[in-house]
Amino acid sequence: MLALELVVVLGAALVLGHVIGNRLRIAPPIVLLAGGVLLGFVPALREVPLPPEAVLLLFLPALLYWESLTTSLREIRSNLRAIVLMSTVLVIATAGAVAAVGHALGLPWGAAWVLGAAVAPTDATATGVLARALPRRTVTTLRAESLVNDGTALVLYGLAAGITVGAEHFTLPHVSALFLLSYAVGALAGVLVALAGVRVRARLADPLLGNVALLLIPYSAFLLAEAVHASGVLAVVVCGLIMSQAGPRVASAETRRQATAFWSLATFALNGSLFVLVGLQAQNAVRSLTSTGIAKAALAVLVVSAVVVGVRFAFLFTSPYVIRVLDRRPQQRARRAGARMRVVSATAGFRGAVSLAVALSVPRTLDSGAPFPERDLIICVTCGVIAVTLVTQGLLLPVVVRWARLPRDTDVEAERHLARTLAAEEALAALPEVAAGLGTAPEVLERTRREYETHLAVLRAGHGDGDGEDEMALTYNRHYGELRLAMIAHKRATVLRLRDERRIDDTVLRQIQAHLDIEEVRLTGRESAE
Repeated sequence: MLALELVVVLGAALVLGHVIGNRLRIAPPIVLLAGGVLLGFVPALREVPLPPEAVLLLFLPALLYWESLTTSLREIRSNLRAIVLMSTVLVIATAGAVAAVGHALGLPWGAAWVLGAAVAPTDATATGVLARALPRRTVTTLRAESLVNDGTALVLYGLAAGITVGAEHFTLPHVSALFLLSYAVGALAGVLVALAGVRVRARLADPLLGNVALLLIPYSAFLLAEAVHASGVLAVVVCGLIMSQAGPRVASAETRRQATAFWSLATFALNGSLFVLVGLQAQNAVRSLTSTGIAKAALAVLVVSAVVVGVRFAFLFTSPYVIRVLDRRPQQRARRAGARMRVVSATAGFRGAVSLAVALSVPRTLDSGAPFPERDLIICVTCGVIAVTLVTQGLLLPVVVRWARLPRDTDVEAERHLARTLAAEEALAALPEVAAGLGTAPEVLERTRREYETHLAVLRAGHGDGDGEDEMALTYNRHYGELRLAMIAHKRATVLRLRDERRIDDTVLRQIQAHLDIEEVRLTGRESAE
C-alpha cells in the first residue's frame, strides 16, 4: 500500500510545488526539493527506499533521451571542443579536487575518489529546467555537457569503488581501456539501437505501436551498453541525437503529436518526482549518519560544494585562454564568450540525479567483508551538495543573468521566420504543378492559392517585412482567428449539449472534440515546440 501512497504523495507534491514556485517566482525544482525534505518528517515516508537501479534504469534513460531529442545537434557540432573539455577534463579535475579535500577531511583515498566521482557531473535535467531562459548556445553547451559527463563520472566511480573493494587495479593502460570501452562501445551501442529504431518506426503505421517502439528505444540502448560494461548514459545520448535527425523523416504527423504529448508529460512527472525523492533521500541520509557527527558532515558539505563550484569557475576562466593561445583561427575568435557569459555558465553547474545514483550505488562491504569506509558520509555529503547547488545556484542564476545583461537571443525567432516563410513561398510556387498532377479543379486551386498568399502576407507583416497590404492581411488574419475561435466554442457547446441530451454517444463527443482541439491549437499557436 505504501507504493500507492507514495505515487499519490509525489503527484500532489509535484502539482503543489510548481504552483508555489510559479507564484513565488522561485524555480519549481527548488520548491520540490524543499518539499521532499519536509515530507521526510512524515513517519510513513521516512523509510522509503530509493534504489540506485531506480534512478539509473527508470528515470535516467527517459530523461536523457528526451533531453537528447530536444537538443540542437548543430549547436553541439559548433561547440564540440568546449563540450568535450567540460565533460571530460572538467569532470576529472573536479573529482580529483574533491578527492583531495575529502582525504584532508579524513576520508581514505578510495572513498574520497568515490565522493569526487559522485559530485563531479552536472545534471542534464536540472540544467534543462533551471537554465532554459539562457541564450541557445549557452543552453546547448550546458545540456550537452551534462549529457556526456555522466559517462566520465561513472567510469571514475567504477574505478574508484573497484579499487577500494579490491576488484580493480590502477594502471594507465587499464584506465585508458575503461574510458575507451565506456565511450566508444557506449556510442556504438547507441548507434546500433538508433538504426534499428529507425527501421522499426518506419514500418509501423499505427501511431500507438510506433510510440511504444519509441518508448523502448532509450531503455534498449541503455541495457545494451550496460550489458557489455559500456556507458549506458552515452548510448542513450547518441541514440537520442540520431533519432532527433531521423525521426522527422520516418514518423507520421499523428505519431509525432502523440510522442510529443507523451514525452512532455512523462519527463515532466519523472523530473519533478526525482527532485522530491532527492529531498526525501537527503533527510534520510542525515538520519542514517553514524560514522561521524552532523557538524562534521555539514562542514564537509559546505567545503565540497565550494570546491565543486570553485573548480568550475577556475576551469571556465583558464581553459578559454589556453585555447586562444593554441588556436588563433578566425572562426575560433567568433566563438569566444565574454567573462559575464562564463560567470553565467559557471553558476549553472547544478548537481542532481546521477550524483545521487552514484552515491547510493556505493557497495556496503569490501571483498574482505568489512564495511565500505565512510559510506554513510559519502551519501550524506552527496545529497548535501545536490541540495546546495540546486538551491543556492538556482536562486542566484536569475540574479547573475540580470547582472550579465546578456543580449536577447533572436536566432531561433529569425530562423523560425525564415523556415515558415520559405516553406510557404516554395509551396506556393509548386502549387500549379502539384494541382495539375492531382487534377485539381480550377476553383479549388484558386482558393488554395489565395489562402497561401494570405498566409505568406501575414508572415511577412508579422516580421516587419511587409507593406501596407500585408499589414491589412495581418489585421484580417487576427479578426479571422478570433472569429474562428468563437465558432469553435459554439460548435463545442453544441456537441456537449447533444451529449447531455443523449442524442450522441460519448465516443462521438470525444472524436469531434479531438478535431476541434487540433483546430484551436493551430489557431492559438499554444502547442509546445518541444
